[in-house]
Amino acid sequence: MISVRGAKLNRVWWGAWLVAVTLLSCGVAPALASDRAAPVEVNGRLYDAYIETANKPSQFFYYTCEFDAAWTILRTYGYDVPLDQQLEIVGLDQSIEPYAVQQGDTFTIYGGDIESAFSGDYTSNFLARTTGQAMAKLFEHFDLEVRPVKNQDDIETALDAGELVWTKATVDFLPWQEATWVTPDGDTFKTVLGNDHAVVIIGYNADAVVIRDALGPTNTNWNRAFEYEVPWDTFLAVFAAQNHDGLAVSPPGAPTTPSVPISAMPVDSRSN
Repeated sequence: MISVRGAKLNRVWWGAWLVAVTLLSCGVAPALASDRAAPVEVNGRLYDAYIETANKPSQFFYYTCEFDAAWTILRTYGYDVPLDQQLEIVGLDQSIEPYAVQQGDTFTIYGGDIESAFSGDYTSNFLARTTGQAMAKLFEHFDLEVRPVKNQDDIETALDAGELVWTKATVDFLPWQEATWVTPDGDTFKTVLGNDHAVVIIGYNADAVVIRDALGPTNTNWNRAFEYEVPWDTFLAVFAAQNHDGLAVSPPGAPTTPSVPISAMPVDSRSN
């Protein structure tokens, strides 16, 4: 189901139609065309935009959230991409197993090059992670247009256009401990220490964003839903803690804007 504000209907109709066709192949029924000019009601809530999205009932492993979120987007768009294939495309930097060092209130994580690959043992190391810059290669591999999102307006524009948003977050959007990631070459990235996470944004209204989260109920939160709302203020604070690391991913066949692939662009996520 895809709904966009009437004022933006002409601009986004093409992208919304493509997602609707794809969702039919996934067994998801889209909204009727006549419904798209008005906010959509989902579980008693009204949203300016909402995209029915594939649900992954569990993560591949406990520390594979970036790939679980990517699977959710790719499956919605008609691709079923297992973890081993995702890792082959994104890359696995095994030059150093991530570890953290504390000096006073400051935490530094030493790990691989998360700008270009995934770093860490995703089966056991809670510090294992990567960035949107590296994950962009995965979506581009399937000829999906990808662009960075850095603020609320970017996110709303993407969802209005029928584009799902992959984003770094914290688990349950809870408070975090700031940390700096240092690569073997000495590059640094702003990140969080122990509750690094990745999710998919699938909708929004004036109050909140709608999150699809493959983590689901675990022993850290048996009440965690696979889909939930996060108030904008909370979301944006967490988004900033993860250096506004988000990707808008267009559905297959959507009109593209000639551009340099995001994975080949200089990153602006490094710390000063």
